[in-house]
Amino acid sequence: MMIKNELEYQVSQEWLEKFEKSIAAIEKDEDNKKNDYERWKMNRETLQCHLEKLQAEIAEYDRLTSHDSHTPIVLTLDDIDDLPQILIRARMAAKLSQKELADLAGLTEEQIKRYEDNDYEDASFLDVRFIIDALDIQIQKAEFIVPLDTLRRTPVTKEELLSSNQRWQSDKVRKKSDVLSQ
Repeated sequence: MMIKNELEYQVSQEWLEKFEKSIAAIEKDEDNKKNDYERWKMNRETLQCHLEKLQAEIAEYDRLTSHDSHTPIVLTLDDIDDLPQILIRARMAAKLSQKELADLAGLTEEQIKRYEDNDYEDASFLDVRFIIDALDIQIQKAEFIVPLDTLRRTPVTKEELLSSNQRWQSDKVRKKSDVLSQ
C-alpha cells in the first residue's frame, strides 16, 4: 500500500497515533507481560510492525509532496508490477492533481482516478504511455532477463495468472513485513 492523497495521509496520521497509544498501553500492562509473555510480545511486535510500516508510508508521502518540483526525483523500479506506484509517485512529486495529469495526458480525470485507485490494472498500454509522456518520465537503463532455457512453451491459463498474482501479492506483503521487522 501507499498513501496516494491528502485524505489517506490524514487517516494514516490518525492510525499512527492510535498505534502509538496502543503500544504505550501494552507497555504498561505488566500483568499480561508477566502472565503470558509470548502473547504479550507477539501483540507488541505486531503493533510495532504496523506502526513502522505506517511511519515509512507517511515519510514517503512527505518526501514526495515536499520535494522541490524543479529538481528531478529518482524513483526506482525493482519489479515491473511496481510501475503503477512509480506513476502515482511521479504525479505526486510533480505536484499535479489527477485532473492536471489527465489534461496533460489527454485523458479524463475520472480515468486517472480509476487507474490510480486500481493501481493501473485496467489501463491500456497506450494510456500508460500517455501518462509516462505527460509526466516526462525518463527511463535511464533497464535490463530484462529472458531465461530461454526455462521459457514456458504452453499457454498460461487465467487461473494460473490469477494464482501467480495472488502469490506475488502475498510474497510482497511478507517481504515488506520482513524488512520492517529488521
